[in-house]
Amino acid sequence: MSDLFHQPLAQDPRNEPLASRMRPQHLDEIAGQQHILAPGKLLRRAIESDRFTSLIFYGPPGTGKTSLATVIARMTGSRFESLNGVESNVAEIRAKIDQARHYREMRGQTTILFIDEIHRFSKSQQDVLLPHIERGVIRFIGATTHNPFFHINSPLTSRSQIFQLEPVTTAELIPVMERALHDATRGLGHLPIAVEEKALFHIAEKSDGDVRKALTALELAILTTQPAEDGMIHLSLEVAEESIQKKSIAYDEDNHYDTISAFIKSIRGSDPDAALYWLAKMLHAGEDPRFISRRLVILASEDVGLADPAALRIAIDAHHALEFIGMPEGRIPLAHAAVYLAAAAKSNAAYMGLNRAMEDVAQGRTLAVPQHLRTKSSKSLASRSGTQDAELEYLYSHDYPENYVPQAYLPEGKNYYIPSSNGHEKKIKDRLDYLRSLFEKEPPPAP
Repeated sequence: MSDLFHQPLAQDPRNEPLASRMRPQHLDEIAGQQHILAPGKLLRRAIESDRFTSLIFYGPPGTGKTSLATVIARMTGSRFESLNGVESNVAEIRAKIDQARHYREMRGQTTILFIDEIHRFSKSQQDVLLPHIERGVIRFIGATTHNPFFHINSPLTSRSQIFQLEPVTTAELIPVMERALHDATRGLGHLPIAVEEKALFHIAEKSDGDVRKALTALELAILTTQPAEDGMIHLSLEVAEESIQKKSIAYDEDNHYDTISAFIKSIRGSDPDAALYWLAKMLHAGEDPRFISRRLVILASEDVGLADPAALRIAIDAHHALEFIGMPEGRIPLAHAAVYLAAAAKSNAAYMGLNRAMEDVAQGRTLAVPQHLRTKSSKSLASRSGTQDAELEYLYSHDYPENYVPQAYLPEGKNYYIPSSNGHEKKIKDRLDYLRSLFEKEPPPAP
C-alpha cells in the first residue's frame, strides 16, 4: 500500500510560537544582560575567543538562558545537544556523551551539552557529567532558576563559571517586541499592524522581565485582533490589557528568602514605605502570613529592642490578631506592626550583650556562682566545708533606698549590656550610669 498519504506535512515555521521563532541568533540580539555580555565583559570575551569549558546560567524564567546557550553553540561552531532535568535520566546523559565522543574523534567537532533545569538532576546524575567535562568530551552549559550554590553539587559548580541573568527591564523589552513586529521572516512583519506606543509599554511592564511572556502576549494580541476597515490590525492599549491582564510575581524559593530579607532590612533601616512594598509583594505571592508575623516578633527584639519596649508587644499582638481573624483582614495588623517597627527607635544593645556573654561562655569562661548568690542549701554546705567567702551575705535590694544597694553579681564585673542613647533606651542608660556610679563610690567586698 502506498505511503503517499502518510507523508509528514512540511512544518511551517510560523506555526512555532513567536518567542521560539524570535530566539536570538547572535549576542547583540539577546535582551538585557549587559552586566555579563557588554563588550569587554568576561563572558563575552570567553565566547568570542572560544575559551570556556563549563558554564552555568541562573536567573528567572524568560531571561535568555537557553537562547544564550544556542548562540554560544552557533558562534563557536559546536554541535548543540540538550536535555531537561525533569525528563532526562542517566541513560540519556550517557547516550549524549557517547555521541559527543564520536563526533570529537571522527570529525573533530566539539559538542555543547545543554541541560535545562539542571537543579532537577540528582547528585548521581550530576556526577555522571564530571569525568567527561574534565576530559573535554563535552562542553557543559547548565541553566537553572535556582541559586546553583545551594541546588547544584559543589563538584559541578567548582568546574563551572557561573553567571547570573537578571530580569529584562521594560526599556529593554520594547525593542525586542518592535523587532518581532518588523521581522517579516521570523516575526509578524508580514502582517499589516499598527501599534500604539502605550500598548507595547503596557505589555513590557506587565511581563515582569520575562522576554518569553512579552512575546507570547504580543502574539496573542495580534493574532486575535481582526483587521479594521482600513485593513490594519490595530494593537491598542485596551487589547494589550486583555492579552496580559495580571503581572505575575516571581517568587520561588530564592525569592522567598530574598524578599523577606529586603523586608527585614527595610524595617531595620527605618523605611516604612519599602517595608510595606515588600510586605505587599509577599502577600500577593501567597507567602505564609504567619511566617511574616513571626519574623516581625523576632525583629522587634533584635533590632528595636529597648529603644521602644512597646515594639515587642505590638509585634506579638499583630501575630495573635492574625491568628484570630485570619486572612485577608490579617494583613491590616501586619501592616500596623511593620510601619510601627520601621518608624521606631532602634537598638540591638540587649541582643548584642547576650552575644558577648555567650561568646565568653563558649570560650570556656564559665564562672562559679558567688556564695552570696547561691541557694541557702548550697551556702550552708559551703559553711560546713570552711569556704572562705561563706560568711558573705546576700543583700536584699528592697531593704535599701531606691531599691538598690551596691553588690557584686558577677565575679569579674564585666559590662555586657552597653545601652544606646536611642529612644527609651536613653532613660535606661541614664539609670544604669547612675547606679554604676554608686557602685564605684561604694564598691562591695570582693566575693
